[in-house]
Amino acid sequence: MGALSRWWRTRRIERVSRMFSTHDWTAAWEALPLLAGFSPETAARLETLALEFLRTKRIECAQGVELGAADRLRIALQAALPVLELGIEWYRGWYAVIVYPEEFVPEREVMGDDGVVWIEQEAKSGESWEQGPVILSWADVAAGGDSEGYNVVIHELAHKLDMRAGAPNGCPPLHPGMSSSDWQRDLAAAYADLCARVDADEETAIDPYASESPAEFFAVTSEYFFDSPALLMEAYPAVYAQLRAFYGQHPLARLSPAWTQARPDHT
Repeated sequence: MGALSRWWRTRRIERVSRMFSTHDWTAAWEALPLLAGFSPETAARLETLALEFLRTKRIECAQGVELGAADRLRIALQAALPVLELGIEWYRGWYAVIVYPEEFVPEREVMGDDGVVWIEQEAKSGESWEQGPVILSWADVAAGGDSEGYNVVIHELAHKLDMRAGAPNGCPPLHPGMSSSDWQRDLAAAYADLCARVDADEETAIDPYASESPAEFFAVTSEYFFDSPALLMEAYPAVYAQLRAFYGQHPLARLSPAWTQARPDHT
């Protein structure tokens, strides 16, 4: 990026920044325990990235939902978290987040492998369209970010990262130095283990919804990676290691320093 482009980008971010007060930022941060432990410098980078997200993506309200300034920051900070070390460019190619008050029921034609077509009417808390918007339920956004492993914003944004390689399949474009075969081996083994446990009606450490498909497994484990990393590390340490390499972050060390100190061999 040239000096002129950087200057214009900074000016545009500053204009967005003027929409939010110190109180708005404080309220957004306090609602998100998963953001604890950042250094002041990294927190400032995350805030800048959140503003860049708001500059490049519209947040549109549907069915009467009303979002305050702190609410919009709450969405943007969580959306910025997965790309903190990747860059906002990983979200290129789509331009809107649509927020419903609660779960929504899209209607669409679906064709099965046998050629049978039916109308899908399933309540959803979030949805990501390839080259289209991200759709969120505000009730579910408000229920997440509390370090319990459920985070619809990160889930849907993980799908967007996955889609950078085409249709979502649980394998986003990997960085130089990362092994595609190692990624597939580690995630496939964990996915198979989870599916076997779900089929056996066992209680699982992570949300059984992750057994729906490899794409959902990647999105759900990304939720846990950022929101409840100790649970993911206990259940599937090889998956945690792969996500750490992909996202370039180590949330377990940031959120659970006592855990990492007690188990240095796992990190």
